[in-house]
Amino acid sequence: MQKYPAYLMEGFMPYDPIELWRLTEEKVCQGDARKYTDFYCVGVYGGISTGYTVGCCLRCVFCWVDFSRDFPHKYGDFYSAEGAARLLVENARKKRLTKLRISGAEPMLCKEHLLGVLDRIADQGFAFILESNGIPVGYDAGYAAELARYPGVHVRVSIKAGSAQGFEERTGAKGEFWEVPFRAVERLVQAGVSFHVAAMTDPRLMPRDERHRLFQQLREIGYTDWVEEEACDPYRTSLVRLREAGFDIF
Repeated sequence: MQKYPAYLMEGFMPYDPIELWRLTEEKVCQGDARKYTDFYCVGVYGGISTGYTVGCCLRCVFCWVDFSRDFPHKYGDFYSAEGAARLLVENARKKRLTKLRISGAEPMLCKEHLLGVLDRIADQGFAFILESNGIPVGYDAGYAAELARYPGVHVRVSIKAGSAQGFEERTGAKGEFWEVPFRAVERLVQAGVSFHVAAMTDPRLMPRDERHRLFQQLREIGYTDWVEEEACDPYRTSLVRLREAGFDIF
């Protein structure tokens, strides 16, 4: 990878998402600290205190996250695990909420930071939701077992494609990595971690036969629970990314 990739442009060269993960961590991780853009409460999940991280290992064309995903060196501030945990809890208590979340970009980068946050909120009575693209858990064989130490954690694994071609076209990552998020599902099941699967199955982006293959793949690895099917919304960042990558769906 010669240049750190921002959002995809038409004619892009596919990248290695594991290499991008490591390059991104160089920009957004410092020991147990990680970059965030903000901390505040939102209404999803019935009300939840959320920290929004900087940096991701995929370049999905439909992504809603702000441009800190693409230019992590320009955005955000570093927060220690203790500082991030404190803000998540303080904001929740102000609004009398019982759920915490790390979202935006890819929350499972900077593992030392994430586990440090979980250590600090583990005994405080909160449910904790992690939203992930599945690459870190699917690639790191021990990650799911480490998450299993925290009974209040629930993972939302967002699967982007049901084929190598679809994965490459819509995330920019090399198609050979398309099954890594499915491996994450297997590892979360094996470790006994609470989770559910989401999938970007918007028919404007994913052909019907690919959607069928995605569900078949989930069945083959033993996942038969609910799948949260996602639709692409016209966020400003999504519109820019779709246009620059050559997708005309709005």
